[in-house]
Amino acid sequence: MPGAAATPDATSAATVARELALARFRWVGGHADVWSVFRDAQALAALVAALAEPFREAKVDAVCGVESRGFLLGGAVAVELGAGFLPVRKGTGLFPGEKTFGQTAPDYRGLRHTLRLQRSAVSPGDRVLLVDDWIETGNQALTVKGLIEQCEGVWAGCSVLVDQLDAVGREVLGPVHAVLTADQLPPESAESAESAE
Repeated sequence: MPGAAATPDATSAATVARELALARFRWVGGHADVWSVFRDAQALAALVAALAEPFREAKVDAVCGVESRGFLLGGAVAVELGAGFLPVRKGTGLFPGEKTFGQTAPDYRGLRHTLRLQRSAVSPGDRVLLVDDWIETGNQALTVKGLIEQCEGVWAGCSVLVDQLDAVGREVLGPVHAVLTADQLPPESAESAESAE
């Protein structure tokens, strides 16, 4: 499938982005802080290039991102690929026009989220790539896939900073590209754990 195989350029871009992301990643109060990666211009540029690279030949029409970190990364990857951007909103914030809705299965905290996509944003046959910072259970991505397909769009796959999916989730979602896997992240320090108290 397009976007699934790593080319030499994709491998090189991912290696640079991985090294920069790991140098800037941190744990704060027991939580992963990827915002610190985005704060560094070089790391952010490398990350965006690495997220886009495997899908350059996949004929992506639009990139979608889920509120909020998906907006930042998805918009940047859309520019990198010369594609449009589709926001997927959570909850009930202002979002004009006719929408399609989907509710996620429980996430890693046991929470369900209602996701919304503007129907007019997806034309039949549009190839849509999901970009996000982290994929764990795959429930949110699977809900987005359903929204895209409800609008007669075509799911192109996922590109994420950190991949924590199991084999079942990966099989259901199709092409998943990641800069890092969760087991490549540095362990949480004692100082970070203590700051949560």
